[in-house]
Amino acid sequence: MTEYITIAQVDSLLGSDWTTEDKKARAVLMANVWLTERLSVTFSTVPADVVQAGAEIAQLAASGGLYGAQDREVTSTSVTAGPVQSSKTFREGSKALSAAEAFALALIRPWANSGQIRLVRG
Repeated sequence: MTEYITIAQVDSLLGSDWTTEDKKARAVLMANVWLTERLSVTFSTVPADVVQAGAEIAQLAASGGLYGAQDREVTSTSVTAGPVQSSKTFREGSKALSAAEAFALALIRPWANSGQIRLVRG
């Protein structure tokens, strides 16, 4: 795992009261893991947008909103009551995306892992 952010950086961006002291180390660890899963490059100096994304994810992790149980594995549901019908279908393993996670993904998009391998011919 790569260290993209530190507690000091998150405190600087969000203020020292973004969570309680006992949750900060684990939240930053989770944010670094989240970033490592999604970024396809290593940096000599981590860009400000990546640090900001990490701070957003750390705050989300501290509140228990990251790596939670996946409860949206419904593949199909249908309910009919008279003339009214309602149905929903979710991809297996899908989950609702929080505003913080969507914002962080937008911030890291230029460096995000696309699932492709860069090929350099020389």
